[in-house]
Amino acid sequence: MQIFKKKHQIIISYLVITLGILIYTFAWSSVMLPAAIVGGGVSGICSVIYYALGIHLPIGVMSFIINTILLLIGIRFLGSKFGANTIYGIIVASLGFILWQQVLHVDSWFDISQFGGFMCAIIGGALCGAGIGLAFSMGGNTGGTDIIALILSKYYNVSPGKVIMYLDIFIIGSSFFVSHKIENVVFGYIVMVTMTYVLDMIVDGNKQSYQVMVFSQKNKEIGDAITSEVGRGATLLDAEGCYSHHGQQVLIVMIHRTDKQHLMQIIHRIDENAFISVSKTQGVYGRNFEKLKI
Repeated sequence: MQIFKKKHQIIISYLVITLGILIYTFAWSSVMLPAAIVGGGVSGICSVIYYALGIHLPIGVMSFIINTILLLIGIRFLGSKFGANTIYGIIVASLGFILWQQVLHVDSWFDISQFGGFMCAIIGGALCGAGIGLAFSMGGNTGGTDIIALILSKYYNVSPGKVIMYLDIFIIGSSFFVSHKIENVVFGYIVMVTMTYVLDMIVDGNKQSYQVMVFSQKNKEIGDAITSEVGRGATLLDAEGCYSHHGQQVLIVMIHRTDKQHLMQIIHRIDENAFISVSKTQGVYGRNFEKLKI
């Protein structure tokens, strides 16, 4: 039964990854490429090559070639860190571009000229973010510039996120030498920002958690109310004020985004003069929160 459940979860995860990557390639094929808007990543590199050098090789084929080269370079410098999800994502992304462009000719489905560049950037970025967000939520990815970021972060003191951001800025900026239109570069950056926002909302939006610290003389009463009304555990820590040297207790609570307003109402009801610190957390793992995945 346990084996069947595990296989069932694997099948669902790969279906979601496939759907996400197909949405991502659909956004490029139906909106961004017809509007000559260059985004980031390997897809952006392919579009620059396509428009600048006049190499009318299908984007899907170029994407597969570049991703394969990057994958081999990654294996050379990082070892066999890339699992089946990365290879699967590269193949599906390449086939997705071919499906939408060469097979279904999705660019003929819509007249994007009626939207204008700004709307195309918003729509394209939102669809890209939604697609990649779905893939990321199940552990999928499309390889690409992530591999370069991992290599540089291994040898230099720089985070992969910053490397990816700088690479995307450079790729999008280089589109100016293709179109010679500054507005197309601006539209590319709008795509990047929109995609990042939607991606974060899908991956972390529903899982967003907060750490709340409460400084009050009624922390015991507040903690009991939170436990009974919100259903969240709370922890009391002994502390001492550095200025007054008076002993006090600090209440710490980990909550989901949906519990935040209710918790604030409880604190205000019991002690409206309470000092409160609220911080977004990168992740909360354990009982009643996310399951830790290695």
